[in-house]
Amino acid sequence: MYIKLRPRRRTLGMTLVEMMIAVGIGGVVMAALASLSFYTARSMAAMSNYADLDRQSRNALDQMTLKIRSADRLTAFGAQDVSFLYRGETLRYTFSPSTKTLTETYNGVSKSLLEDCNELQFSMFQRNVISNSFNQVTTTTTNEAKSIIVTWTCSRSLLGNLINSESVQSARIVIRNNP
Repeated sequence: MYIKLRPRRRTLGMTLVEMMIAVGIGGVVMAALASLSFYTARSMAAMSNYADLDRQSRNALDQMTLKIRSADRLTAFGAQDVSFLYRGETLRYTFSPSTKTLTETYNGVSKSLLEDCNELQFSMFQRNVISNSFNQVTTTTTNEAKSIIVTWTCSRSLLGNLINSESVQSARIVIRNNP
């Protein structure tokens, strides 16, 4: 019996050069995916931060507006501290730059309305309007004050960087009960 051997076929496989090229291309693709994932995660965290700061600012502004509009009159004014006569008691809003908080004090009870606030400023105005505009006349006395403008900016540390909220929050609040 005779067995005829066939010539061996070359086994198919990858050469070292082909393997190095495949690993290189795979590494570039993985690096691109990793950087895209990091960028996406950072963007989502920033958007969540902006939404949270905006929600916090709107909530504080809604609470302030509700009480200031119903206040009887402005009793004391400072650029970062205002007081009103509200339902026979003193209603006070105080901004502390050191703690970055806006605090409301009413009837001896204090509560924090706004945190992570970098700067806050109050302005007071009369009822009269400047001619040919919608702006009101500024005043220096609390007896003439009919409206208050409050303006603030908030920021929070995110992934080691200071990310500011998109816009400055500002509102003009008219004291309705003040004749």
